[in-house]
Amino acid sequence: MTTRVNDFQLRIATANGTGSQSANLILLRSLFEMGVHVSGKNMFPSNISGLPTWYIVRVSEQGYQAPADDTHIHVLMNKATWMEDLEEVESGSVVMFNTDVKLPVDRDDVIQMPIPMTTMARTINAKLARMLANVIYVGAIAELIGISPTALSNSIALQFKGKSSAIDLNKEAAELGREWVRENHSEDINLSIESRPIDDDIFMMEGNEAVALGSLFGGLSFLSWYPITPSSSLAESIIDHAPEVRGIDDGETVAVIQAEDELAAIGMVIGAGWAGARAMTATSGPGISLMSEFIGLAYFAEVPSVIWNVARVGPSTGLPTRTQQADLSLVYEASHGDTQHIVLMPGDIAECFEFAWRALEYAEMYQTIVFGLSDLDLGMNRWVARDLPYPEEPLNRGKVIQSKEALDKVQNYGRYRDVDGDGIAYRTLPGSGLEPILTRGTGRDEEGVYSERPEVYRANMERLKRKIDGARDVLPAPILREEKELEVGIIFFGSLESTIQEIDDIIEETGRMVSQCRIRALPLHSEVEAFVERHERVIVLELNRDAQLYTILRKELPIHLVPRVHSVAYSDGFPPRAHLYAEAVIAELTKWEEQDVIT
Repeated sequence: MTTRVNDFQLRIATANGTGSQSANLILLRSLFEMGVHVSGKNMFPSNISGLPTWYIVRVSEQGYQAPADDTHIHVLMNKATWMEDLEEVESGSVVMFNTDVKLPVDRDDVIQMPIPMTTMARTINAKLARMLANVIYVGAIAELIGISPTALSNSIALQFKGKSSAIDLNKEAAELGREWVRENHSEDINLSIESRPIDDDIFMMEGNEAVALGSLFGGLSFLSWYPITPSSSLAESIIDHAPEVRGIDDGETVAVIQAEDELAAIGMVIGAGWAGARAMTATSGPGISLMSEFIGLAYFAEVPSVIWNVARVGPSTGLPTRTQQADLSLVYEASHGDTQHIVLMPGDIAECFEFAWRALEYAEMYQTIVFGLSDLDLGMNRWVARDLPYPEEPLNRGKVIQSKEALDKVQNYGRYRDVDGDGIAYRTLPGSGLEPILTRGTGRDEEGVYSERPEVYRANMERLKRKIDGARDVLPAPILREEKELEVGIIFFGSLESTIQEIDDIIEETGRMVSQCRIRALPLHSEVEAFVERHERVIVLELNRDAQLYTILRKELPIHLVPRVHSVAYSDGFPPRAHLYAEAVIAELTKWEEQDVIT
């Protein structure tokens, strides 16, 4: 049998709160240290401890990052899901299990590796045996597939940086796992890791951390937040990095407040934005629902504000620790009445960083609320990244007047008067000596004076729409991949970027090729319409039930292009799997080919 080199998947079944996350990150980092392409998915429960959790590690020479169809090594540690996990094991797979759980593995079609992990861990430290048992399976896996001792040792040191006793204990546990495999297992499993040249420019980072750093480098001066999975680590990363990135002798140059709820959090952001601070909050779908009224205030009163929505599975509480792309419609038109917002949709770590500082720029340039839309998969998992695009130009504060001399240069100034024809009025800041500061969430005229006259309201609403429409081609353009003249194109957004190459490769195996267009912002860039114009048929891929991006495209594209657009939408809470989308696309292509033959 041919050995699979740098091309297989592991699935580790443990319980939340047992220390398995540290062990799994050591394993992930060890593979990364060897220069191989690796990705990890943490499927954790929505409670603090005790419930089942799974960690999926995919090693792919091609750089594929989504979960694969087949798993080659299964680690069983959790009594609660033992039989269920065992049923999912593919024939011929390796099953490594903790014999101290005292449950059987009645499968003669798998390669069994029974290891008394807890007993072995007790020889190191009885009190910490439950946690150290996890590192024993890491050591056993390392020996089994060929992870170098140096890579494993370095990863342990990094995971427990500054804690010498923890480093020593975990290195000892890992070595026990290695020794067990050397002394007790000789069967060839046909899975192997080979080191590859190390690229010093790459690193691993979570999307939430990248957004946090991008916000700090982008001039963030105020953060208010209320904890909610999966966005909490974004705010926590800002707190962690602020002393180093934005620290001065007197403290940090960014204020952080944990609010009493989501409504208070966005209210504080709007107050800070009105006062001239670059302000933001981070939340998820349920938080957006609670913030809805204040979101309308920021839009209508034209107060710069930023919200990062790290999406999870809804509706209601849904699956709070699973991933989905089902908040797109919510953030694009959040609040009551006619509203439309700028939405930035990063697809990788570099864009999480870049779009974070750009969101703060756009909020002030267009005097509006701007959404960053990520998801749990991108936000809370570690991804390989390189070259974060730092802002090189001075901060763009937009049309803000901070002196009497600047005010005198604006002819016929009114807080809500469009003097330049772009829909964006000039604003002043409190404390600048240019009082009064007029900001209204009710009907008002161009001077900011209360008005309910119908012609005044209509003119104001048309100006707001003109302002947001004017952002279309200023916002990040779509990423296009068109190598030749092709009749069929694929449109997608966000974290599907991690799966698209594998989807494309599966399609190409059938002898077909498609173009790609990844949308990175709403409202739609003009290049999106041009992409659809160049293709006879376009398929929209997304991770939700109701085809939300497809619906937006059908609403905003010229009528003659609407029949060209088709939908492939799928969502089950799991990160996107390439074969599900590829098979659906292939089915559509086959149907069209048959129709063309008949025609």
